[in-house]
Amino acid sequence: MSDRLTRFALLAALLLLAAFVAEPYIARYLLTADAPRVVAARGDLAPSETAAVELFQRVSPSVVHVFAQPDPRALAAPDPNDPFGAGPEGGGGGQQSGTGFIWDRAGHVVTNNHVVQGASSVSIRLSSGDVVPATIVGLAPNYDLAVLRLGRVREPPPAIAIGSSGDLKVGQSVFAIGNPFGLDQTLTTGIVSALQRRLPTSEGREIADVIQTDAAINPGNSGGPLLDSAGRVIGVNTAIYSPSGASAGIGFAIPIDVVNRVVPQLINTGRVPTPGLGIIAGNEAAAARLGIEGVVIVRTMPGSPAARAGLRPVDPRTGEIGDVIVAMNDRPVRRLSDLTAALQGIGVGQTVQITVDRGGRQAWVPVEVGDMGTAR
Repeated sequence: MSDRLTRFALLAALLLLAAFVAEPYIARYLLTADAPRVVAARGDLAPSETAAVELFQRVSPSVVHVFAQPDPRALAAPDPNDPFGAGPEGGGGGQQSGTGFIWDRAGHVVTNNHVVQGASSVSIRLSSGDVVPATIVGLAPNYDLAVLRLGRVREPPPAIAIGSSGDLKVGQSVFAIGNPFGLDQTLTTGIVSALQRRLPTSEGREIADVIQTDAAINPGNSGGPLLDSAGRVIGVNTAIYSPSGASAGIGFAIPIDVVNRVVPQLINTGRVPTPGLGIIAGNEAAAARLGIEGVVIVRTMPGSPAARAGLRPVDPRTGEIGDVIVAMNDRPVRRLSDLTAALQGIGVGQTVQITVDRGGRQAWVPVEVGDMGTAR
């Protein structure tokens, strides 16, 4: 009896061992999906996903791909300190590439100045895939903005909706549509990271109240729209801060309130007046080393508003400092960007009250703001 139980137990153990060894092969044979799988029902998209999909479908037809053939005579060596990449997007002296968007039903396109600067010819690829020639209507280097006009097209794309940048809040959602690295119609999302940034331009001035975002912006996104959750343009993507040249979560956009003021002027006259006093300002670092807070007037341009008003520059013979601008219309001026931002807000033709430090004493001088864009 005991021998039979022993043999039975041994047989059971062998069967279990065989089953254990054979189990993966049996499972693979019985469970392998050797035919197309049944598609599982997904259900509805999340509300945020639906909103993003609808926004892209509605806005993307108004976003275009801009190609500019640089004039070899206009090419210059890249400047590593230029926040705009200091040269054609795409590099290598080849075709420049960027983004733009349809401004109106007449076929005007807004993009960045640095996308088309120095171009001998410009063409635009629409969302339909059609490639059409374009002409440059006007350039505003001080704002890094440009306006192009589409050539003849079968059906012009719709104009994009315009919003406001005056009521933006840090933390609100934003969307960027562009052509990074030449890849058409790319959507990225993020938030408004900061407001009222200042961004230097390649013309030695600064754009005030710039929007900072963490939406991915890369070379090729330049000139494209930054949108709010309603699909309205709230800024024009213009630059990134990145040692590697790729998105590092710090992108900048020109506020749409500035764009909405500059673009009509470019359409009407091809240029934007540059408010100024006609002064050459001193080096800010040198002024700081001397303990000077304000804008040192190195010289005044002949016939300029500053010269006519009697503002005093540095004495070229002795090097003695003349006037230092410390306020305008009772608002402090600590550096040149304070002065240029205030002048842009006031505009050409207005008279401003300049407060200067003149040999340790303050003096008040009325000066009419001139258009320095016409100065020679």
